[in-house]
Amino acid sequence: MELTREEQAVLENSGLFHGISPEKLSEMLSCLQAFRREFAAGELVLREGELVQNVGLVLSGHAASLKTGRQGEELILTLLEQGSFLGVLVAASREKKSPVSVKAETPLSVVFFPAGRLSSPCEKGCPEHGLLVQNFLTAVAEKSLTLNDRIDCLVRRGVREKVQVYLMHMAKERGSPEFTIPLDREAMANYLNVDRTALSRELSRMKAEGLIDYRKSFFRLLKESPCTKQLRCTHS
Repeated sequence: MELTREEQAVLENSGLFHGISPEKLSEMLSCLQAFRREFAAGELVLREGELVQNVGLVLSGHAASLKTGRQGEELILTLLEQGSFLGVLVAASREKKSPVSVKAETPLSVVFFPAGRLSSPCEKGCPEHGLLVQNFLTAVAEKSLTLNDRIDCLVRRGVREKVQVYLMHMAKERGSPEFTIPLDREAMANYLNVDRTALSRELSRMKAEGLIDYRKSFFRLLKESPCTKQLRCTHS
């Protein structure tokens, strides 16, 4: 499996291969039977109810995990970007059937690993593979925390509260009060499960009140914002 330098760097920086040298990583890709797939924008990567036997790692592009609402609308549950895991929780479960669909939002490149190869030691019993198993378990735990952040956003009632919680989580993830979100306004409204007009109106109010500044997908949390105060407390 051939990778570009950027894609190789994504793997090296992934928590899945934390503590494993780049040289050993290249050897392990063959041992893990890793394979790469490309998806066009709008193409389904995974279908709801489908058996999941592989764990994916996004090399480039963006995707979203989706559920179908009562009226047939698509509800965004989580967003996937470069370095994100795909199917890690499902692959670690007993039934291994996906409760969601995953769709490429942009041209997408994913490297897949058979889940069994990640969750159990290899035949050679090499120490690096033992470390990989530990990293895989950590990835499962971190994915659970990501879903908790998503739930934290969805349970909020008002549009402003949903926006503030989402922006706070993004700032914590980026480690900065200035960041770019992977969503346009329509996608952001769908993600927050709010009306697009109501979202735009609330963003304008928050900007006028000096809570945030933004331009398209770029956001800045200002000093007066409760989000910025919580972010500062988190890093103190």
